[in-house]
Amino acid sequence: MPSYSYRAIDANGVVVEGMLDAGSEHALEAQLRQSGVEMLRCVKKKPGILRRKSRISRKELIGFCFHMEQMTRAGLPILEALSDLRDSSDNAAFQEVLGNLITAVEVGKTMSQAMAEYPDIFDDVFVSLVSVGEETGELPDVLAKLTESLKWQDELMSKAKTVIMYPAFVGAVVVLVMLFMMLYVVPEMVDFIREMEQDLPIHTKALIAFSNFLVNHWWWAVPLPGVVLFAMKIHASRNEAFAYRVDGWKLRAWVIGPIIEKVILSRFASYFALCYGAGLDVLASLRISEDIVGNAVVRKAVQQISAVIADGKPLSESIDSTEMFPPLVVRMVRMGESTGKLDSALGNVSYFYDREVTEAIERLKAMIEPAMTVVLGGIMGWIMMSVLGPIYNTISSIGI
Repeated sequence: MPSYSYRAIDANGVVVEGMLDAGSEHALEAQLRQSGVEMLRCVKKKPGILRRKSRISRKELIGFCFHMEQMTRAGLPILEALSDLRDSSDNAAFQEVLGNLITAVEVGKTMSQAMAEYPDIFDDVFVSLVSVGEETGELPDVLAKLTESLKWQDELMSKAKTVIMYPAFVGAVVVLVMLFMMLYVVPEMVDFIREMEQDLPIHTKALIAFSNFLVNHWWWAVPLPGVVLFAMKIHASRNEAFAYRVDGWKLRAWVIGPIIEKVILSRFASYFALCYGAGLDVLASLRISEDIVGNAVVRKAVQQISAVIADGKPLSESIDSTEMFPPLVVRMVRMGESTGKLDSALGNVSYFYDREVTEAIERLKAMIEPAMTVVLGGIMGWIMMSVLGPIYNTISSIGI
C-alpha cells in the first residue's frame, strides 16, 4: 500500500501534517475526514524512503517501550503518550515514524496495526505481543517484557562485539604484516639466499614459493576470500538447500560454532518464553519465534517441534525429538507441563541459555588473546627462521 505525506486542516483551523498509508488519494481523504480533518494536499512517497534515510537503533526502541510502559501504566491515553515521546525524541526519522503512528491511531487503527506498517522497525514479535497486550488489557506488562528482552539483546550484542573486535583487529594486523613480508621483504632476500648456493630447507622453499605466488597473483589472491564469502552469501539467499548447508557449517565450526548455536537457542528460548508469557498459545509462540532464529537448521528444528505438537504430543517430547536441546532443558519443560507452570519453566529455559551464552563468551574472550599471540608468533617465526636460517648457516660455515 503506498504512503502519502499530507497537509490538512482541522475544525479549529489548525494545519496538521503527517504521513499515512492508503490505497489512493480518495481513500486517504476519506480516512482523514473520518478523523475530523480536511485534506489540503498530499504527495505520494516512494516505498522505503524513510528506511533509507536512517535506521532506528535498539536503544531507541528500548526507550520507546519503557516510555510507553510507564505512560500506559499511569493511565495516559496512547495518543498522548505517543505525542509526548515524539516531541522528546532527537531522531528525525523516529519522530516521523511516531507522527505516522499517531495519525494512524487517530483514524481508528490500533497501535499494533500502525506498527505493522513498519516491519523493519517493529518486527513480527513486537507487533504480535503489542496486539496481545491490547486485546488482554495488559499492554503495560507486555511493554515491560519487551523492554527487558530488548535490553538483553543489546547486552548480548555488546558482549559479542567485544569478542569480535579484538581478534578482528589483531587478525587484520597479522594479514597486513604477512602481506608486507611476502610482497616486499621476502622477495628482496630471495636473490641473496639463492646466491649462497646451498641446499635450502623445506620451510624456506615453501616460504619462497608462497611469496612468489603472492607477488605474481596478488591482484586476485588477496581479494579471493572476500569474493568467495560474498558469492556464498548471494547463492545462499537464492538457494534454500545451500543456505541450509551453510547454516549447518556455522553450527559445526570449530570453537565458534557451539557459541553461535547457544546464542541462537538463547534468542529462541527468550522469545518463546516472552510470547507464551504474554498470552499466546504454544503453536503461535513457536511460529513467531521461528521467524527470528536466523538459522535454517534451527528453524527446521522449530518447525519439527510445531509439527509434533500439532500431532498431539507434549512440548517436552517435541523438543526432545529434535535432539538439539540438552536433557536439562527437556526436563525443565516436562516439569513445567506436569505442574501446570509452563510459563515459569520456559522462563527458566531462557535464563539457562542466557547464562550459557554469557559463560561461553567469557571463555572465548579468555582464549582469544593467547591464541592470536600464538598464531602471530608462529607466522613471524616461520618467516624469520626461513629467511635468517640460511644466512646464519652460511655465516657459520664461513667462520669454520
